[in-house]
Amino acid sequence: MADKKTKIEDLLKTVEKMSVLELSDFVKALEEKFGVSAQAMVAPSTGSGQDAGTEGGEPAEPEQTVFNVVITNSGANKIAVIKTLRELVPTLGLKEAKDLVDAAPKEVITAVNKKTAEEAKTKLTTAGATVELK
Repeated sequence: MADKKTKIEDLLKTVEKMSVLELSDFVKALEEKFGVSAQAMVAPSTGSGQDAGTEGGEPAEPEQTVFNVVITNSGANKIAVIKTLRELVPTLGLKEAKDLVDAAPKEVITAVNKKTAEEAKTKLTTAGATVELK
């Protein structure tokens, strides 16, 4: 049992270190290898013809799971924002990060989960930028 747990922990550590692009390729490879889909399953109906928790039979809005981080204003301390952006997106060079910050409003991180988007927003806001999640 301990060996199985160690294998799972090692795999999770490897996945944690992957970039978003690497994770996307990994999920595609898993889907092809095992003939499955990584799409979320739809919850079964309540049977009343209306979604629970909604009024007037209006369907509930599905919860957003993929976010884009948008710098709307770089603020007064552009250098700190550029440094923070390069920490968040290590593939960006200094010039690319500066260009993104100067071109605000601009998407700087795309298609990430809520936790990652919130962390990026917090770091960029702390550095002085105005940030939106879309």
